[in-house]
Formats: sequence, C-alpha cells, structure tokens
Amino acid sequence: MNFLKIRVCLRVWCGALLFLLGGSASWSASEWPEFRGQTGQGIATAIDVPLSWNESSNVAWKVEIPGGGWSSPVLSRGKLYLTTAMEEAGGISLNAVCAEASSGRIIWNTGVFRPDANITKAMHKKNTLASPTPIIRGDRLFVHFGHMGTAALDLDGRVVWRQTELKYPPTHGNGGSPVVVDDLLVFSCDAESDPFLVALDVRSGTVRWKTPRDTPAKKKFSFSTPLLIEVEGRAQIVSAGSGFLGAYEPKTGLELWRVRYGEGYSVVPRPVFAHGLLFIGSGFDAPSVYAVKPTGASGDATETNVAWSARKGAPNTPSLVVVGDELYFVSDSGIATCADARTGTVHWSERLGGDFSASPVYADGRIYFQNETGTGYVIAPGKEFKLLARNEINERTLASYAVADRTIFIRSERHLWRIGSGKTK
Repeated sequence: MNFLKIRVCLRVWCGALLFLLGGSASWSASEWPEFRGQTGQGIATAIDVPLSWNESSNVAWKVEIPGGGWSSPVLSRGKLYLTTAMEEAGGISLNAVCAEASSGRIIWNTGVFRPDANITKAMHKKNTLASPTPIIRGDRLFVHFGHMGTAALDLDGRVVWRQTELKYPPTHGNGGSPVVVDDLLVFSCDAESDPFLVALDVRSGTVRWKTPRDTPAKKKFSFSTPLLIEVEGRAQIVSAGSGFLGAYEPKTGLELWRVRYGEGYSVVPRPVFAHGLLFIGSGFDAPSVYAVKPTGASGDATETNVAWSARKGAPNTPSLVVVGDELYFVSDSGIATCADARTGTVHWSERLGGDFSASPVYADGRIYFQNETGTGYVIAPGKEFKLLARNEINERTLASYAVADRTIFIRSERHLWRIGSGKTK
C-alpha cells in the first residue's frame, strides 16, 4: 500500500471537506481547532508526525497543568487551549488555559465559572468537571462545562460572554463538546430527563433555538458531540443521543430524520461521515456500530437507511475513524477492528491491551490509538494488522490527541506533553 499517496489524498480531501461543510479552508496543518481536529473526524493533515516516544525520549517538553480535566487540547496560531477545574479557597473554579505550543509555557489561566457545590457532585469516576473540549473560531475560544455554563473568550483570555441559563440534571457529569455552525454554537444537553439540543448565538451567547430530544430510551443521558455534514447540497447537524441518531436543520433546529437503536444510552462517540455513510456507536449496555445512509432520509428512517450494523468490538466511548475504504475502531476493553466501511465486513480484529477512552487519529499514513494507562499504539492502515510502535508515558490518559506537523500533543492526568521536536507554525 502506498501510504504517501494516502497521506497526500487525505490532505487534499480534508481541505475540500472543510470548504463543503462551511468550515475554514484556511486551517493549516498545524491547526487543531476542535475535538477530533479540522474536520471533527480524527483526520490530521500534518506531516512527519512522530512514530515512537516514551516518557523520556522524543519529548520536546512536558509541563504540569494546574487543576484537572479531560478536555482534549486544541491548537491555533502556535497556542494550545484547554479547560481545567481548580480547587480554590471557597470552592471550585472552572478555568480556560492557554499555553505556548513551542515551549509549553502557560500564557494565561482565566477563571470562567465558580459553580455552586451542589451542582458539581454528579460525577462518574472517569469523568471530570472539565471534560468537554474547547473550540476555536476566528478570534474566539468557546468553552463548555455542560450544565455549569458555556462561555466565549478572546484569545487573550478575556471573557466575552457567559451563558448559565441552561439548567438540566446531568448524569455522571458532562462530556460532549460543542460545534460551530455558521454563527451558532451547537451542543447536546442529553440529561437524565427532558434532553435537548441547543444553539447559542456565537456573538452573545443567547439561545437561538432549543430542540427537545424525544427519545424512547429509558436512560436518557448521553455525551456525544454533534457533527455538521452536507447531504444533497443541504447542511445537517447530526447528533447521537440515547436511543437514536438525529439530524437537524441548522438554522431552526428542526428534526429532519432519525434512526433508532433501541435502549442504547450514555452515547459518547462522535459521528463520522465518509462514503456517503454516517458511522456511530450506539452506547451502553449492548454497543453496536451502525452505518447510516443520510441520503433520502426523512422522518423515522430506521427501516430504510441503516446500511449495516455490527456488535463485535463496538466501542462505548472512543469515536471511530475512516481511512480510505476502511473503518477503524477500538472497544473500551482494547479490541481494535478494521472493517470495510461500505459493507461492515471485518478484515481483522486484534487486542491492543488496556482500556480505551481516547478517540483514534489518522496522521501521516498511520493510525494512532491511546489507552487509559498512557500507552499509545501506532498501526499501519490496511486489511492486515501491522503494529508499528508501542509508546508509553506511564501516566493516565483519557483525552484525545491534538496533532500538528512533526508534533503530537497529549494531555495526561497531570501534564501536557509535546511529542516530537519539530516547530509548529
């Protein structure tokens, strides 16, 4: 297989996809502006990405991050941004942090919210008060802390607006990240009761629309991040929640169609769109991977628009990634799978080792997986399993990578790491 050809084609494809979806086609290979990168689907256009490292080799820098959180780092114009929760006198401060990409130096650390103690308690052992990943658009950084609030900051760390009116009862805390769609900031509020999808005005934080998530699932809480796609020239926001995948009209929030998957709940994986199909995980307790055809979908499209589904090796938490004609995913228990994206035919299924929460990334002709104990696995894409490297930093890791030319940024439990020694732009 010609990996250079794949790399070049995907770099061109990513730029085209950004243009088609209304994103910024000006993102350079050293930009990682939101959860799962430029397209939100785990595809990096970076080159010379590191293959091998450990806690003491091929590490450009390692800095301690104040507080705690599992938001993944985002990168723009040579600066990294993430969120954290800090214990301070009188309670918890929910902060946005900016670090210099070249050195790891903390440039600013801004307190955004100080939530009341009674709304910070509902937390899963794998979750934190700062798990949703920020998103950058233009000169704004948007940070989201679920039911505790959402805010916009300028890139110097000054708060532009705060939104705290959206009250709902979470289960296990917060996890899903927002997406920017034109002048809207969209995210799911899939709470234990009365779940909804909401859009805020990016300029002011006011609610532009709020759409109930009428789900038949008994357990209604979920944590997935929406994705903007284009189908037959029409933009759609797709969002996976408990019991169903829904598609929504961006300007109004009107539900366009849905595909049901029974009692699946606590859905985390962000949808992936390739080959005219949406690939999703259906959540706990019996996870499945679904391939859904959005073309021609209307109303309840469960019986007509599911191309295929599979249960073996399906993830509860990590998102999926498509490279070429193949779909790759890893279960929470560490079983990695490669399947034909169009048919679901499994080419291989191999145990990597450890438990997984972070989402995989394709970069520079390779696929990167990161487990929860700090071990990264690098495999070659293709119909035969080939492990290229096993890299250990020996610190807990649940956040997903940010990737730039010659660089991988990894957030661990206590530190932010820059892997590789190349310069970012």
